[in-house]
Amino acid sequence: MGREHARPGRPRDPLTSARRPPEPRGDERKAGCGHGLRRGFAVLSGEHVDVDLPRLRRTLGATSLDRLVRRLARRVELGRPLTGPLVLDAPSGDEIKALRSLLGSGRLRTAGTVTVDLDRLSAVLADAGIASGLPAAVEALTGPITPREQVRAADRSAREAVAATLATSRHAETGWYREWAETLGREGVLTRMLRRGGTRTAAMAVAVLDALPAPGLPLPVVAERATGDTKALSGTPLATLILRALAVRAGVPAARGAEAERRVWESAGVLTDDLSSQVLVLGLPAEPGGPLAGWLTEAARLRTPFRVTLHQLVTMPLVPRAAEVYVCENPSVLRAAVAAPAGAPLVCTEGIPSAACHRLLEAVRDAGASVRWRGDFDWTGLRTTAMAIDRYGAVPWRMTSADYAAALAEGESEPLRGASAASPWDPSLERRLHATGRAVMEERLVPLLLDDLAQG
Repeated sequence: MGREHARPGRPRDPLTSARRPPEPRGDERKAGCGHGLRRGFAVLSGEHVDVDLPRLRRTLGATSLDRLVRRLARRVELGRPLTGPLVLDAPSGDEIKALRSLLGSGRLRTAGTVTVDLDRLSAVLADAGIASGLPAAVEALTGPITPREQVRAADRSAREAVAATLATSRHAETGWYREWAETLGREGVLTRMLRRGGTRTAAMAVAVLDALPAPGLPLPVVAERATGDTKALSGTPLATLILRALAVRAGVPAARGAEAERRVWESAGVLTDDLSSQVLVLGLPAEPGGPLAGWLTEAARLRTPFRVTLHQLVTMPLVPRAAEVYVCENPSVLRAAVAAPAGAPLVCTEGIPSAACHRLLEAVRDAGASVRWRGDFDWTGLRTTAMAIDRYGAVPWRMTSADYAAALAEGESEPLRGASAASPWDPSLERRLHATGRAVMEERLVPLLLDDLAQG
C-alpha cells in the first residue's frame, strides 16, 4: 500500500500534528522526569502545571514573537485574562510567518494588523504537550509575573508597616518628628527605604533617634548603642535618613557636605570630630590654670576674636571669669562688637550651637555666670533660645514679641522656613511669627545689641 498523503486545502499544523512524547511512567511522573518536561511551574492561580521548556522556546519563545510575548506578559501584569483576541499593529513578515506556523494561515486576519486568537493559541500549546495553559507558557519564558494590583497591595502593606514602626518612637508626638515622617513619602525617601529593608531600616532609625539628643557622645558610640554596628551611621543610607530628621529638628536645610553634617549631628549632642567643632569667642577671660585659659585671657585683653576647639576644651579645662556672658547667632554681630568699645563677653554660635559651644557654656554656667541668649527671629532662633533656657537657665536677650515687631519695621525680612517652634518665654512671639510668616535676622538689631554689650 502507498503512503497516505495529507488532504489538499488543509494546512498542516506543525504543533498539533507533532508526535507527542510518551507520558512518563511511575516514579518518572513523581520525579517530574522524562523528555525535557519541566513539571511544577507555578502560575498565578497557585496551581502547578507542566511546561516543555525547550519546545516552548523554539515556538512561542522564538525571537520573531517577542512582541507577542511582551503583550501577553503585560496582560498578566494588569490582571487581564489571556483569552479572546489580541491585535498586533503593523506586523513584520517574520511575525506573520511565525504566527502562521503556530496557528495555521487560516487562523490570521491581516489588514495592517494581525489578530491572534489567544484561546486557539492556548489550545495549540496544550494539545502539543508544550504547556498546559498560556499563562504558564508566558511565565516560563519571562519569569514569574506579579500582577500590578498585588504589587500595589504589597506596597501599601509595607508602607503601613513602616508608618507603624515610625509611630513607636518616643518623639512621635513632636512637631519636628511628624514633619520628618511626612516628608519621607513626599520626597520619595520612603520608596527608597522600602527597597533597602523597609521596617528594619525604619526600626533602626527609630532606635537611633530615640537615643538622641546624646550627652556629647562620639558618633560610633551612638551607632553601636542604637544598632550594634559602630559604622552604621558613617556615610550610610541610615545616616542620611537620620540627618534629614535632625535637620528638621534643628530647623535647618538638609545637610550638604561634611561641615553641615557635623553641625547637624552636634545639634543633637553627637560628636563627629573634636577638632572641627569650634566656638567663636570675644572678650572672655579665664582664671589662670592652663594654656587655653591664658590664650583666652590674652585674646580678651587685645579684643581679638578667638576660636576654641572642642579638643582644647576637653584637654585643657578652664574656668571662665565673667559675671555675665552674652550669646549671639551671627558672626557679623561679633565682628561689629570687635570695633565697638570693650563690653561684656560675647560668644557666637554661628548657627546651630556646636559641641564646643555647649562645652564652653557649660563651663560658664558652672562658674556661676549668667547667660544672655539670642538668635535670629526665625524658628531656629526660637528653638535654640528655648534650649538655652532649659540647659543653661539663660535669659532671652532682646527676643520678645516687641523686639521682633521693631526689627520687622526696619523693612528687611525673608520668608519663614522649616518646622515651627514655641517661644515659652513669650508665647506672643511665636504667634506673631505665625501671623507675619517673616523671619528677621539679628543683624537688624546690631546698634541695640552693641549698646547692651557696652552696658553689660
